[in-house]
Amino acid sequence: MMIAPVGGAKHRLLPSCTLIALLAALAPPMQANAAGTRAGSTISNTATASFDTGGGPTTIDSNRVDLLVDELLDVTVDSSNPADVPTTPGATGQVLTFSVTNTGNGVEDFALSTVANAGGDDYDPAVTQVYLDNGDGLFDAGTDTLYTAGANDPTLDPDESITVFVATTTPGTVADGNRGIVSLIAAAKTGTGAPGTSFAGQGEGGGDAVVGSTGADGEDAGAFVVSAATVTLVKSASITNTLGTADPIPGATITYTIVATVAGSGSVNGLAITDNIPADTSFVPGSITLGGSALTDAADADAGDYNGTRINVALGTVAGGQTRTVTFQTMID
Repeated sequence: MMIAPVGGAKHRLLPSCTLIALLAALAPPMQANAAGTRAGSTISNTATASFDTGGGPTTIDSNRVDLLVDELLDVTVDSSNPADVPTTPGATGQVLTFSVTNTGNGVEDFALSTVANAGGDDYDPAVTQVYLDNGDGLFDAGTDTLYTAGANDPTLDPDESITVFVATTTPGTVADGNRGIVSLIAAAKTGTGAPGTSFAGQGEGGGDAVVGSTGADGEDAGAFVVSAATVTLVKSASITNTLGTADPIPGATITYTIVATVAGSGSVNGLAITDNIPADTSFVPGSITLGGSALTDAADADAGDYNGTRINVALGTVAGGQTRTVTFQTMID
């Protein structure tokens, strides 16, 4: 995002390298800033000449040259997420974290904006809010400040950073493994443009404001990756009887096998298998198993129970790529 430059360049007298070195040696210690000397500072120098005309040594001073340091407009935006942030279909309040740093040499206001449809990904996250961190580095919609463009644009001193949270909603139509990219842009409100663009008299302290190497509008991107899961359920039956055949005759035992398979990179929560006892059959007490291990019929500490009409096995959270196998038996009346 670029903002058209206004104003024109202003010619200023520049000191020589020798003079700058001398001034640096004589000047009091200063805090190092991202772009050097603070905007609005005055660099002053007076030259001295010594000579002898025969009447003894004489010293004279030149006029003093004062230079007002201009403001350099620079900003960087960095994603604070080391990897793609997992999300799920239809999830709300999904957050990307960014750091905005004033790398110029003057205090500056920065306008924030987001781009979620630039392409290069599988879906477009829906940006819902932008928040300014309260200083603890942790997102909390109750304590962080909701950002409103033009109303509370962050004001940053040189080298000062602020953490920005971008909250989004993931569409319900996304598929497992899809990526969605969101960019945060921070632009100096004094102006942006090609490096070297000058805004006359608009710098801190009354000097010019000059666009630095970043164009005064930094940008970085973060990404979400969909971590979804699907469940398939396959049921089969086998029969044994007293005749030693597989015929479903009265008195035969039916062993039902139910296999739940979870696919995808995500997981499912609260997975449970319930099966009603078929008509004309009777449940075989103590026949429920999970993964080959017997479960009790009572509603107790283990995962299974039988309530007189159906069996139920609570599987809890199951990650993609895993299966759970439940069996139980009935007898044909």
